[in-house]
Amino acid sequence: MFTIGDFARHGRVSVRMLRHYDATGLLRPARVDPANGYRHYTASQLSRLNRIIALKELGFTLQQVRDIVDEKVDAGELRGMLRLRRAELEDAVATANARLVQVEARLRAIESEGHMPTHDVVLKSVPSVRVAELTATAASYEPEDISPVIGPLYDELFRRLEAAEQLVVQRAPASPPTRTSRTATAGSSSTPPSRSPPRSRTATSTSTTCRPSHRRPPSSTTARWTPYSPPPRP
Repeated sequence: MFTIGDFARHGRVSVRMLRHYDATGLLRPARVDPANGYRHYTASQLSRLNRIIALKELGFTLQQVRDIVDEKVDAGELRGMLRLRRAELEDAVATANARLVQVEARLRAIESEGHMPTHDVVLKSVPSVRVAELTATAASYEPEDISPVIGPLYDELFRRLEAAEQLVVQRAPASPPTRTSRTATAGSSSTPPSRSPPRSRTATSTSTTCRPSHRRPPSSTTARWTPYSPPPRP
């Protein structure tokens, strides 16, 4: 049997790592001295230790390594775990290659300019937005040529935006019409008498008086019954 120090040297791991494997149940010693608590390992446990190290180098977690060495996963599950790990490594390689390109660009900038650039361009993902723009051509890049061209563009852009907003409001679906309540009155009674002379109907409102038409009166208008008396016969 090997002491924990000898077993660590044969397995090319640290004593601290073997104690951690023992605490997690991944690799327990074959014997623990009850008197002093020293751990002892057998030569047959080296194969399990080597397998643990190989799986850890592939990037598996200790829980995944434990399930694999204890044969708690079948061949299909192990194949899926390896494919997933391959995809993760490919993503890591792509990220590293992108960083390598940035480092090479910095090196070229330093070699050409002699110093580190002070302005960096950073690409960020933002939500999509709707942009309205107007373009015009200036005679040159001088401020006295650019200002007269840009100034009118703002007024025109705001005018078009307001027109577009009004068009959207006009195209919006109209709300359903409200019903108008009518009250019929004849003197002090709420309904006209059963036998009475012909009556003329006049629609009145708070401000105007109009003859009845096919149009429905507005919501603020109340239709009333006005008694009609025929002129006396000669």
